[in-house]
Amino acid sequence: MTPQGIIVNPVPTDLKVKVWVDKDPAKTGQAVYQVGEPIYVYVSVNQDAYVYLFNINADGRIDPILPNAYERNNFLRAGETRRFPPEGGRYRYTVTGPEGQDRILAVASKEPLSIGKILNIEQNQVQVQGAEGLARALSIVVEPLPDEDWVTDVAVYFVVGRVLPPASARASLEVDSSPRGAGVLVDGRAVGSTPVVLEVSPGRHEVEVRLSGYQSFKATVNPRPGERVRLFAQLVPEARTGFLYVNSTPQGAEVYVSGQLKGRTPISLSLPEGSYPVELRLADYEPYRATLQVERGRETRLEVRLNPLPRTGTLRLDSRPQGAEVYVDGTLVGRTPFSLTLAEGRHEVRVVLAGYNEYRAQVEVRRNETTQLFVQLVPARAVVELYLNAEARVFLDGTEVGLAKGGYLRFEAPFGKHELTLVAPGYRTLVQTLDLYQNQVFRFTLTPL
Repeated sequence: MTPQGIIVNPVPTDLKVKVWVDKDPAKTGQAVYQVGEPIYVYVSVNQDAYVYLFNINADGRIDPILPNAYERNNFLRAGETRRFPPEGGRYRYTVTGPEGQDRILAVASKEPLSIGKILNIEQNQVQVQGAEGLARALSIVVEPLPDEDWVTDVAVYFVVGRVLPPASARASLEVDSSPRGAGVLVDGRAVGSTPVVLEVSPGRHEVEVRLSGYQSFKATVNPRPGERVRLFAQLVPEARTGFLYVNSTPQGAEVYVSGQLKGRTPISLSLPEGSYPVELRLADYEPYRATLQVERGRETRLEVRLNPLPRTGTLRLDSRPQGAEVYVDGTLVGRTPFSLTLAEGRHEVRVVLAGYNEYRAQVEVRRNETTQLFVQLVPARAVVELYLNAEARVFLDGTEVGLAKGGYLRFEAPFGKHELTLVAPGYRTLVQTLDLYQNQVFRFTLTPL
């Protein structure tokens, strides 16, 4: 921290910024300006950067230099030097006092800073007072940045009073407005509220009339010695608008405000103050939705990192009969009927139901599509071998399945419980219950009558 420091980066950086005034290009800190003199501010950077300039007056009042209501472009290329006001600019800077030491703070950043709470560009007003207040506000703004991405510099000059010309050589300026009570600035210096009568030096003067909620009124007067100039400002209510800046990573996302497409990121919009639903859409990314409050004269910023959409599809599976267990890639996921979201690609599907043959298949799931699979399960069957001591007719669940010639019969039957009936001449009828769950061999002895 130097004696003239306001906010200083504690980390050495490759990024450098230099600010100076026209009377002190060598930055000795000894430049002296009289009240009423014009002043020019110069700034340069060694790398591409966004530059912010503030003048801290001796009484703690802060004036914006860059960006301002006339010049919003604060991006400088590496090695570029710019002057404010520029040659042929629509504005000028005049030293107004009070007497004492003034300082100009330059802040350079590799990324644009969110200074909406510090500077009202439309009204050309800084929202904080004093070097300490500015330092606190800026420290919050630069905190998210890497230390090596920002740097500051300060230029110092002194303001001394001027000798007024004799009364006979002065002019009179009367300023009034509707509505009254508006602040009056002459050559950038606050001189009172309307109605007000002032003594001014002959020659050109810039007059501005400001009132909260109304557009600033600006005019140029050029009174002659001894002349009384009257200026009336009919103030016009300002549009109650603010600004919305939207950006995304990756860029190019469609921006919908209140359901209407406004463009693609990055985008800056001027909107009436109020609450707005905002949606960002980009192919292959999840949509982003938020509700934002736009305040009059302020910039609301929204910067979003969009999340890629998962590369998935849907598998919808049913079977007859239903209730079968479904295994996907070896994991039980449910019972039919069943719907499941899966990563795109090939998956192994198994459908299992007691008493039925297991179903296996390789299924291709495509991104953002639904794959339907219907499985007709086939009842499982067992091979039954019967050995008897006599030739008999064989019935299964009341249906004849064959004649056990020589006391032997082989047949198939579905898995499960069945009633087996054996009928042979000269022997008692034999009834047995079979529980078939695999290929089985049975031996029965019939009893003679």
